[in-house]
Amino acid sequence: MSGIEDEELRTFALRFAELAGQAHQLLMAGDGATISERVLAHLGVDNDEVVITGQTLPVVERPNLQLAIDDLVGNQGELLGLPAELAHYGGFSVASLVGDTFRGPSHPAPPVTDEVPAGVGSELGCVRAGIWLFDFDNTPVAIAVHPGERHGPGPGDMRVELLATTAAIADGVRGALDERRRHHNVYRGQVLGFTFSEYGEFGVHFLPRPTTLADEVILPPGVLSSIQRHTVDMADHGDALRAAGQHLTRGLLLHGPPGTGKTHTISHLLAAMPQRTTIVLQGNSLGALGHAAAIARSLPPSMLVIEDVDLIATERSMHPMGGGGLLFQLLNEMDGLGKSDDVIFVLTTNRVDLLEPALAARPGRIDHAVEIGLPDAAARDRLFALYFSGVDTTISDFAEAVDRTEGATGAFIKEVARRAVTASLLAAATHVDDTHLRTAVDELLASVSPIQAAMLGGPGAQTDAAMEHAPMPPPFM
Repeated sequence: MSGIEDEELRTFALRFAELAGQAHQLLMAGDGATISERVLAHLGVDNDEVVITGQTLPVVERPNLQLAIDDLVGNQGELLGLPAELAHYGGFSVASLVGDTFRGPSHPAPPVTDEVPAGVGSELGCVRAGIWLFDFDNTPVAIAVHPGERHGPGPGDMRVELLATTAAIADGVRGALDERRRHHNVYRGQVLGFTFSEYGEFGVHFLPRPTTLADEVILPPGVLSSIQRHTVDMADHGDALRAAGQHLTRGLLLHGPPGTGKTHTISHLLAAMPQRTTIVLQGNSLGALGHAAAIARSLPPSMLVIEDVDLIATERSMHPMGGGGLLFQLLNEMDGLGKSDDVIFVLTTNRVDLLEPALAARPGRIDHAVEIGLPDAAARDRLFALYFSGVDTTISDFAEAVDRTEGATGAFIKEVARRAVTASLLAAATHVDDTHLRTAVDELLASVSPIQAAMLGGPGAQTDAAMEHAPMPPPFM
């Protein structure tokens, strides 16, 4: 490249940089008063006299915080939206914005709200980033909310910063906000699940509370009653147990082959304790264990359900490279509760032999372990009757089907019933008869795939290999 071309390129680069700088200044200039000027005018002080205190909240608190702010501010406040570009500036804080040391956007923007789940089938509009200007006890104050810094995938945090003229006033605002967050907590008494998207985005969803009755849970004699004594009955006598100095935190482990009714049993516990806040973790949501435990601690009476706990709580010798971080977190969460905290941990596993002894064999963590095994003949007969209840049928009895399904699980029998009903519909029959039932049993016994057999628990399907590759069942089916 010649010297003339070099000089032309250098001149172009300088002029382009100058143009970019002018564009940036124009963008930052905006129209009207800056955010800092608006805040300081409301507080009536200079920027070096503002007291700013902050706290970091987990993202699950977002709807509770919005409701608390709405209650505290009411209709007499003013909301300044913070520009979306703030997300691209590391280390942003309201202190830097008010102190005029922030080198990013400085003018208010229209507030942006996100629809956040706040109940079964309901959502709440939550401001993504903004500053509320209002009076608290006849004194001007401000509350700022914005996303915290993200470090990799997983649940993020929110920053809440309180601006006032004295530390005492700021502390008073924080106390009022915290009290309202507790009062308006949308999770209290709900059944919750956590999700992670393929991009690592975290979310909370509300699950309908099951209505499973005790007579719909088919287990060997005495098994369900022992589970109820450890959960429902202890909850009913919580005050008396506290008065006697007995702890209420308890751990229940349900173990057995897939499809035998562990999740179905949990659905009955949820129905039997309708006021108990419950968080269900399974699959990739196990990574949100810390957030789930925080909700359980803050909203007693509560229950934390961890499906397939062997995914995180295998014996420590199986982690030669120092893994098992979630196991240690689970142990710490179970140990960190007080004696009077009415929190139930319910864990399920298909492979009890893999569990870490510090979890499964130590009193105070798992207080009651129950095997949910394969149904015997009497139980299978009751299961057939249950799954055919409400179906128009001329089946004389289930004796033949009971004999042929020895070694099957409740999930297998439920699928038999579904296929028998389907067979009658395809034949345009007015009812389900013995032929439809026999056809359904034949089909499942002869043609079900190994994965389906492991999931449904067909006779002879309970091999280690099949169980390890069985898909996870959906919750509360």
